[in-house]
Amino acid sequence: MSEALLQNAYAGSHALYQRMCDLITPLIDRDGYIPTALEGVQLMALHGSHQRTPLVYEPGLIIIAQGEKVGYLGERVIHYGAGHYLVQAMPVPFECETQATPQAPLLGVFIGIDMIMLGELAQVMPTATDNVSSPDPMAAVTLPDSMGHGVMHLLECLHDETLCRALGRQRIREVLFEALRGPQGESLRQLLQQTQYGRIGHALETLHRDYAQPLAVETLAEKVNMSASAFHHHFKRFTHLSPLQYQKRIRLLKARAMITARTHNVSSAAGAVGYQSASQFSREYKRYFGNQPASDQHSPRDRAE
Repeated sequence: MSEALLQNAYAGSHALYQRMCDLITPLIDRDGYIPTALEGVQLMALHGSHQRTPLVYEPGLIIIAQGEKVGYLGERVIHYGAGHYLVQAMPVPFECETQATPQAPLLGVFIGIDMIMLGELAQVMPTATDNVSSPDPMAAVTLPDSMGHGVMHLLECLHDETLCRALGRQRIREVLFEALRGPQGESLRQLLQQTQYGRIGHALETLHRDYAQPLAVETLAEKVNMSASAFHHHFKRFTHLSPLQYQKRIRLLKARAMITARTHNVSSAAGAVGYQSASQFSREYKRYFGNQPASDQHSPRDRAE
């Protein structure tokens, strides 16, 4: 491609991201995840950098229009900034840092994975080739212009109540379709299949929903039609954690959200996520987050990490 064509392509992409920022900015009134009129769609905003900290995303697509995030999952380092999107196929706990300033805040869109919509789209798309390896449950790739325009159309819906009601779900469908045919589409497609990846995805869905309940690993393995040994092996392969470690991290992350939102005090948050001992909860909280839960109760943490 000639230098002139490259410059034109860059200018076009830059204009697209700027348009996304222009559409997001009037709809945010605070930092964090801001709900929208479309179920499953949230806007993201953060007007300052955040150091590396543990968190977990719900399954979804995260499209960054401005700013940058860096995720750490096991030995992997995942960069996703302006012009990228993250496919979070499974709710895997990881660590994340954010780079943003008041003058150039992090701005983005989160689109939750609608499994019914995903299944409908997968049925009409070409089947994958044989010998497809298991995909990563979390990965970032470059945002193509086709998907970028789909995101822009979705954001435009949020500024028009009638358009949102009439075409909002179709705009979500358009973005999900682009993700399915993109480089990480297989990570979404296999959630619908009875592969080891898909079975672990179903197990994570159960664990993520029922995190406060006692965990019987053998029962969960049986539920997804796997032997206990195979379940342990593949669970750790995809999440870098054992099932018990996963449950503990989800409990702690959920408790932190309750404490920083000030909907629970430390003791009630511990009980709400399944801890029988408040002292054990405090020890494990400090080990994971590096501070006592009481300190987070008096110093709310931004939820857009």
